Amino acid sequence: MKIERSAGVILHPTSLPGKYGIGDLGNEAYNFVNFLEVCGQRLWQVLPLGPTGYGDSPYQCLSAFAGNSLLISPMKLYEKKLLDYNDVELGLDCDPRRVDFGMVYEFKKKLHRKAFENFKKQDLHQSFDFKKFEEENSYWLEDYALFMACKEYHNGKLWTEWEEEIAFRKKGSIEKWKKNLSDEVLYHKFLQFEFFSEWLELKNYANKKEIKIIGDMPIYVSYDSADVWANKELFTVDEKGKLEFVAGVPPDYFSPTGQLWGNPLYKWDEMKKDKFAWWKKRTAALLKLFDIIRIDHFRGFEAYYKILGDAKTAEHGEWVKAPGEELFDELLNHFKELPFIAEDLGVITKEVERLRDKYGFPGMKILQFAFGEKMEKKFLPHNHIQNCVVHTGSHDNDTTRGYFEKARHSDDDIYEFAQEYLRYYGDNIAQEVIRAAYASVANMAIIPMQDMLNLGSEARMNFPGTMGSNWSWRFEWKQVPPDLPIRYKRWCELYERPPKKREEITIETKG
Repeated sequence: MKIERSAGVILHPTSLPGKYGIGDLGNEAYNFVNFLEVCGQRLWQVLPLGPTGYGDSPYQCLSAFAGNSLLISPMKLYEKKLLDYNDVELGLDCDPRRVDFGMVYEFKKKLHRKAFENFKKQDLHQSFDFKKFEEENSYWLEDYALFMACKEYHNGKLWTEWEEEIAFRKKGSIEKWKKNLSDEVLYHKFLQFEFFSEWLELKNYANKKEIKIIGDMPIYVSYDSADVWANKELFTVDEKGKLEFVAGVPPDYFSPTGQLWGNPLYKWDEMKKDKFAWWKKRTAALLKLFDIIRIDHFRGFEAYYKILGDAKTAEHGEWVKAPGEELFDELLNHFKELPFIAEDLGVITKEVERLRDKYGFPGMKILQFAFGEKMEKKFLPHNHIQNCVVHTGSHDNDTTRGYFEKARHSDDDIYEFAQEYLRYYGDNIAQEVIRAAYASVANMAIIPMQDMLNLGSEARMNFPGTMGSNWSWRFEWKQVPPDLPIRYKRWCELYERPPKKREEITIETKG
């Protein structure tokens, strides 16, 4: 994958402004694309867009293929005459800077149900566009829509707690439950049709402005997902649906008991039998949504950490070789080009680096990890290479301002080291870290929106390993300083993101 020198922003669409309690794919998404354009940005990193389950994390989705219906714009539904003006006029009375997922879910569910009834009344479920969507996405849509219909019928319970016949897809059960829950199945297809219609329209708008969308491929899928329910033979669950082995990472300096993620692992030997057909389908689906795909926990494709399914911590597990080369060879042969970014953070071995470099995948550099005598010097800008992506921080980090405010009052040398390295002794060190990212030789410099706005720890997106209040941060346009677009546009010009075209370069000579 060849990416020209460019700059971009990390912002999940749920963080967009708007009056409906959560960011969506309506007007404010288009305003944000316009904002990126005037700031000189060519990349929008959106993170995963799948439907979230318990905990609201987009890294624990109910499907690896479906979209999050909470992102559907009420105004778009109104424009399509699926809602009345009274439905969308007031919005939701809530904190404009935090998402209350419970409140938003109930609010949008009422709108979606009404829109669905109007969708049927207008016979739009018989339209060419809807039928085409059903046909083109049948390889995942049929299972997902039935999974969601069954899940709602069982009051949201895990699929292993459903009636045995449908939980284990016994002979005749799929047709029976599809017939019994036909309206609910159609409802979930409608939501996906709306999500994909809105998202692809927005993506096309961004692409026309030469802005590429970077999405995310979480390496593992959720146990409570349509993927596992419909393809149990590909995952480490037994004949009763019990988890045999789960994913995680071993203990380290930051976590003495390791991280127990709880996702089922892949049965790679099974996946090899049909030349990784599931991965080809997953990749094809993501390539429709995104221009570039960031692979989360890339090291798991070289070797993965295997933990017993009933373990309480990740202390006792083993590293097992993964067929990364076989998989990527198959994908490369199928797609001819793989626009992947490798999330290569954490303890990375030489074998992982060789796998990444064999396919030319850009790796990642996080500047928050760089400063201080005990920190990771490989992340300092003078150690960067062109084929990488530099971030000040990620969705899992504190904001850069919050990080350095804490470092300033700690016994570590992080703050003083950063001051000396950056040759900056003022009161806005976060801005200088962003400038260092822009000045880096790295082809891509992508900054979290929170850092562009110089926000503190109150704007942090996620605390890994914790539940509650994560993924809820939102911004308002009044937080954007009037001079911010001018500053970032100038930095893009100054640090050649993108570089000037040859015809734009003039050379003055003295005669």
